[in-house]
Amino acid sequence: MDETRAFVERYLPALLGQAWHLVSSEFHAVVEQHGLSVLEWRVLSTLASQNPLTISSLAQATVSKQPTVTRLLLRLEAQGHVERSTSADDRRCTLVTITRDGRRLVSGLIELAEEHEGTILAPFSACKINALKEILRELISQHRPRP
Repeated sequence: MDETRAFVERYLPALLGQAWHLVSSEFHAVVEQHGLSVLEWRVLSTLASQNPLTISSLAQATVSKQPTVTRLLLRLEAQGHVERSTSADDRRCTLVTITRDGRRLVSGLIELAEEHEGTILAPFSACKINALKEILRELISQHRPRP
């Protein structure tokens, strides 16, 4: 039966891309209503739970190019939402930390994102949700570029 479907209806990258676009665009409208760009949201929400990160790790986690993230960080730092420092372990690495102001900016949005996720996943059983997330984490781990 699966072979009778169109290529893009059975090709994993196409399915992941379509699913990502459909579910994330719904929430991106909420982010923009709160005065943030989608990339600002991704960076600040990532830092809110994985603090501190290198710029390259942050770019990877936010699915963005490193120069784009670097430019954004300059703006966010000027606005008082993030701080950058040099890593004590490797002076070539810059670490990024969210400030109290940055955390306050995204804390309500994180709650809204969790509610949005709950709405998206409501039709599925806990078993399916856990399996989906585990498979996605494994895919990410297996295909993540190695330093």
